[in-house]
Amino acid sequence: MNGTDPPRGPSGSSMERSAAAEIVFDRATKRYPGRTVPAVDELSLTIPAGEICVLVGPSGGGKTTAMKMVNRLIDITAGDIRIDGRSVRSLDVTELRRGIGYVIQQVGLFPHMTVADNIATVPRLLGWPKGRIRERTAALLELVGLDPDEDRGRYPAELSGGQRQRVGLARAMAADPPLMLMDEPFGALDPITRERLQNEFLRLHREVQKTVIFVTHDIDEAIRIGQRIAILREGGVLAQYDTPDAILAAPADEFVARFVGADRGLKRLALRRIADVALIPVNGTPPDVLRLHAETSLRDALSLMLSEGSREALVLDEREEAAGVLTLDQLTTLLAERPPVATR
Repeated sequence: MNGTDPPRGPSGSSMERSAAAEIVFDRATKRYPGRTVPAVDELSLTIPAGEICVLVGPSGGGKTTAMKMVNRLIDITAGDIRIDGRSVRSLDVTELRRGIGYVIQQVGLFPHMTVADNIATVPRLLGWPKGRIRERTAALLELVGLDPDEDRGRYPAELSGGQRQRVGLARAMAADPPLMLMDEPFGALDPITRERLQNEFLRLHREVQKTVIFVTHDIDEAIRIGQRIAILREGGVLAQYDTPDAILAAPADEFVARFVGADRGLKRLALRRIADVALIPVNGTPPDVLRLHAETSLRDALSLMLSEGSREALVLDEREEAAGVLTLDQLTTLLAERPPVATR
């Protein structure tokens, strides 16, 4: 590759086009010598290109092992994993890893390098021209909510935990990979910073549309982040793979039901906004009741209505005008709504 060639991902497609990759686990298995139970046992699932798949489960469920088999940090014992139809086993391991963004909980920034140099690590290895690296670094710093002028010359020790995690995310996206692996990236952050970065990550994903494999032990984070969720049992056995709504509505068995929690009906409400519900029209003067914005989740709406002792709320649109009325009876009906048929 010369300095002007665009980098290419594991599938061979140019990363300049920001392509996302389909990932297929085909009975992927990992056995360690001396252990009778596999770490991952014949895991089979397909992650469509551009979607976020969250791997979640108890300790010993093989979540991180399954993710690390994708970039061959852990070798596959049996079965296969394919990226856009190509087996990871057939790819040069160095090129494979350079074509995959990787974000971990500890961030792993090089302490002796500036923010800009940390972000530029992979593009520099790929032989990008200096001008192109500078432009990409500035664009990514702005994308993750940092100042391209003030923050590029700082060192990791000068950053907060949330800022370091943003730099780690920018570094993972630097070469515009079609696939990103994220291993509990927000787990070490305080709740406020964690929620802020979760929102930022979801905003980024809407803009860049990468395929993401995201590992967490937190079912609430899985529901918030994932477009699809794979719940793994101890021993790396797949218990259920589906959309968050389908899993909450129809757990595959008692293990999944216990794992997602008895409040799964409330968790389903958290997936929907008031704007998704048919509201009761306002006739005449708007009622003097609790006011909520249309972007509020149904779970938060229910909590606020119960806290205020209100059986109805006036819903406001983005212009702060009355859009309709939401009632407690509507929310109760939604809680008891017949679940949709889960996809398989």
